[in-house]
Amino acid sequence: MNNSMKFLVTEKDNGSRLDIFLSKKIDRLTRSNIKKIINSNNVKINIKVSNSPSKKIKLHDVVEIKLLQKKSENLKPSKIKLDIQYEDKDILVVNKPKGMVVHPGAGNIENTLANALLYKYKNKLSNINGEFRPGIVHRIDKETSGLLVIAKNNIAHSKLGEQFNKHSIHRKYQCLVWGVVRPLRGQIKTLISRNKKNRQLMAVSDFNGKTAITNYETIKVFNTKDIPKISLIECNLETGRTHQIRVHMKYKNAPLLGDNQYGKRNVRFKKINEDFLKKLSVIKGQALHAKYLGFVHPTKNEWVDFDSDLPDDFKKLLNFLKKHCS
Repeated sequence: MNNSMKFLVTEKDNGSRLDIFLSKKIDRLTRSNIKKIINSNNVKINIKVSNSPSKKIKLHDVVEIKLLQKKSENLKPSKIKLDIQYEDKDILVVNKPKGMVVHPGAGNIENTLANALLYKYKNKLSNINGEFRPGIVHRIDKETSGLLVIAKNNIAHSKLGEQFNKHSIHRKYQCLVWGVVRPLRGQIKTLISRNKKNRQLMAVSDFNGKTAITNYETIKVFNTKDIPKISLIECNLETGRTHQIRVHMKYKNAPLLGDNQYGKRNVRFKKINEDFLKKLSVIKGQALHAKYLGFVHPTKNEWVDFDSDLPDDFKKLLNFLKKHCS
């Protein structure tokens, strides 16, 4: 079965190579994978097949790529309760719980947000990103909770997509990290690419990769004798690379609490507060929440924004730190 994705070329990408453009749009595929798809006549520009990876694309071109999917990976509706923060005829904003995958992928073809959306809305969602991603405009990691905007039609999807491409959408995350980020407020701008030793992970790169920009501010540093230094950080993303905040915090030597992939597995200390350990053990996955989302409504053309509460495990640990370290 073919899974088709369409992208509109904006001013930023005018004149780019076709393979580079698509590799920026689809994080999970390497540039070599993209080239193979192009060479096999599975990419169209303005409805015409293009089999040249080096072809230069132009402003307002519509690029369509077909990704082969196995029949066993057909998207099936799942009756899963959704935490809907806002809804109208064009969009909805959902608060994704920790532990839920946004859309089907390797090893996750059921019980994703996409499965839940399909059950509730059937065919009343955008299909620009193909049948496996109904309404999905952007995503966050499985173990990251928080806000996502969903498009109910292709016009809304295209206009939201343009805002993401122009980095005009405001996304603010809150996270708890080990240690202190220096300086306490600033910008992290690096290249991020696949980890050479583990292709499932990402890493900061000196030469190859995609530009990743994270603006951050330290809200509070918690520091007592019986608890290691922990900081509450707010991150404002200008780009949305895979695992971006997790990679950037590790790069600053302040990995996220609960992050078994990028975080510290063994934190050494002479004396530890037992209540803190109990609260910490409840954290499943990284302590990271997509708290705020703001953008221009795709049809009303007015600014809308949304703020969500921290999940219970995050909130309980944070409240303990505030009380114990006051």
